[in-house]
Amino acid sequence: MAALNIVVGISGGIAAYKAVSVVRELVLAGHDVHVVATSNALKFVGLPTLEAISRNPVHTDLYEGVDEVRHVSVGQAADVIVVAPATANTIAKIATGQASDFLGNTILATRAPVIVAPAMHTEMWQNPATVANIETLRSRGIRIVGPESGQLTGSDSGPGRMSEPSDIVAAVLETVVSSRDLVGRSVLVTAGGTREPLDPVRFIGNRSSGKQGVALATAAAARGADVTLIAANLEVPLPAGVRCIQVSTTLELQSAVQAAAKSADAIVMAAAVADYRPAETAQSKIKKRSDSSTLELRLEENPDILRGLAAESPESQIVVGFAAETEPQDAALLELGRAKIARKGCDFLVINRVGWTEGFASDRNTVIVIDKVGDRVGEASGSKLSVAHRILDLVFAAR
Repeated sequence: MAALNIVVGISGGIAAYKAVSVVRELVLAGHDVHVVATSNALKFVGLPTLEAISRNPVHTDLYEGVDEVRHVSVGQAADVIVVAPATANTIAKIATGQASDFLGNTILATRAPVIVAPAMHTEMWQNPATVANIETLRSRGIRIVGPESGQLTGSDSGPGRMSEPSDIVAAVLETVVSSRDLVGRSVLVTAGGTREPLDPVRFIGNRSSGKQGVALATAAAARGADVTLIAANLEVPLPAGVRCIQVSTTLELQSAVQAAAKSADAIVMAAAVADYRPAETAQSKIKKRSDSSTLELRLEENPDILRGLAAESPESQIVVGFAAETEPQDAALLELGRAKIARKGCDFLVINRVGWTEGFASDRNTVIVIDKVGDRVGEASGSKLSVAHRILDLVFAAR
């Protein structure tokens, strides 16, 4: 998916502060983001903040850039428009086609998809007028994201809370991806963490939940690819619309990958693979010994699946590896990635920092992508789905 021209409309509700995260995630995903804020929105979020995060001037005044017909051109140029938050007032204006401000003109002037993320008190959300306005928007093809039920302003709680920024960003990307730019492509993804059994009840494993790999499979399928997911001990549901093969150990993963790799246009090795396995696996539970306070385990090295794939892959096939590192310094993290891709020989390497509180099991991720010679080709930060789309953008742009 190429970089998109995305308009983020912000109306005057307390949830406007969340719009900053929506803008930030879209920018870090590589898109050109233009904010259109109502005058009331600027009472909640400052203009300098929005311009710094979006990296573009913020549009507020209906009569700015009259010589460029800017009140029309911004909507005409948009690939997608998202309004977050959308107050009851703004929803009513959109439903009735009002163009009293820059945001209203932008929406009327676009032929791009429009997404609305409502945010208001429960009574306003459930008011018959708002209910009717939402149905009007849906009947015109406008996508409604949320609202959620939860804590509102003050002590109020109930339906009306704006959806989380990562969910809104995911909806934006899913809506635009309807172009299905990966139709005809075959993508193999691995996800999760392998487990090496010590005995029937214990194993050596890692903290990978499989969320990033599942997000990659989901994103590729949404873009039209024929996706095979090899899943190792996932802690999240299997995605719909993809072919799933479940494995547990590194040797099982290797066997499944080798069988599926031959027909894949791209292989994305997002699974966290154990480097070592027990030299011997006990057939019954290892008991605690009363005569010793220690237990010695002998480990043997697992095969390097990524290096083997890279060595055998045809020139037309894209092989993508992952490097999860605990290095805190960005420069050193990048050098570790460059050393790894030199050893592995894959086409791209996705480097991400992991630790006690980041990376594994999180709903968000921050990655750097480098190519075979170690050059930095891009980065992404945000929800794992938006990161997944950015990774696919970068690796398929080369082929």
